[in-house]
Amino acid sequence: MWTPNDIPDLTGSTAVVTGAGGGIGIPTALQLAGHGARVVMAVRDLVKGEAARDAIRSEVPGARIELRRLDLADLSSVRAFAAAVDGPVDILINNAGVGMIPRRTTADGFEMQFGTNHLGHFALTGLLLPQLLARPGARVVTVSSDAHSLGKIDFDDLGLDRGYGRFSAYGRSKLANLLFTLELQRRAEGRLLSVATHPGATATGIMKLGVLTGPLNALIRLVLKPPHKGAAPSLYAATSPRVTGGQFIGPGLKALTPSPRALDESVARRLWERSEEFTGVRFEAITQHS
Repeated sequence: MWTPNDIPDLTGSTAVVTGAGGGIGIPTALQLAGHGARVVMAVRDLVKGEAARDAIRSEVPGARIELRRLDLADLSSVRAFAAAVDGPVDILINNAGVGMIPRRTTADGFEMQFGTNHLGHFALTGLLLPQLLARPGARVVTVSSDAHSLGKIDFDDLGLDRGYGRFSAYGRSKLANLLFTLELQRRAEGRLLSVATHPGATATGIMKLGVLTGPLNALIRLVLKPPHKGAAPSLYAATSPRVTGGQFIGPGLKALTPSPRALDESVARRLWERSEEFTGVRFEAITQHS
C-alpha cells in the first residue's frame, strides 16, 4: 500500500499548493517539502499561513518554503500571485476551497463557491500554464469531492439567482472542478497530467457545517479522518508514477468513477468557454480541443 514514504526525491522541483495554511493543505505542503521540493504555500490568511509554515519548518529543518497571499475569490489577487511565481512549476495542487456557506459573492461578483473553488483555480492554472508546460510531466491536481454527483451546471443561472442551496452550490462547484480536470487533460494530452482527487470526509474547516450547532459539529468532527489522511490522494496524484491523466483518485487511493454529468464533454467545453469569458484567462499554450 502506497504511503507518503513512497514519494520520490523531489529536489529541484517546485510545487504550488493553494489553501496550504489549513486543512489538508498543511500535510500536503509538509510532505512535498519533506521530500525536497520547493513549496510555494498559497494562503488567504497570512497569519494562519505563517503558523503553518513555521510548523512545517520545525518538522523539516531547511525546508524550502515560500509563503504568498492568494485570495481565489478575487481575480486580481490570482493574477498578482501567478505573476510572482518565478521559474518552472512541476506540481500545482488546486486544494483550497470554501463549502456549504450562506450565499455570498466574490470580489468579481460570482457566486462564492463556484467563483472560489472553480473560477479561481481555473484562472490560476491558466496563468501558470506556461510554467507548467516548461516541465515535462508536470501535474495539475484539483481537489474535487464525491459531492460533485449532487451538482448540476445550469448555464442559464450560473449566479444561482433563481434559488440558492449551500449544499447544492457546493456540489456544483465540485462538479465544475471535475469537468475542468477532465477537459484540461483532453486539451493538454501528452503535455501534462491533470488529475482530480476526493479526500473523503476529513476534519477540516470546510466541514464545519453552519446548519448544525457547535456540539454537533464537534461530534461529527470526531468521526472524520485527520487531515494527513485526507491529503493522501493529493500526494499520490502529485507524485506517484502509477498515476495517469484524467484519473479521479479517492480514499484508499482507489480510482473513482465520475458521475455521468462529469463525463459530459459538451458541458465541459461549454463550461471552459464560459470560464474563459468570466476570468479573462485563456489557455493559449495548449491546442484547443475540438
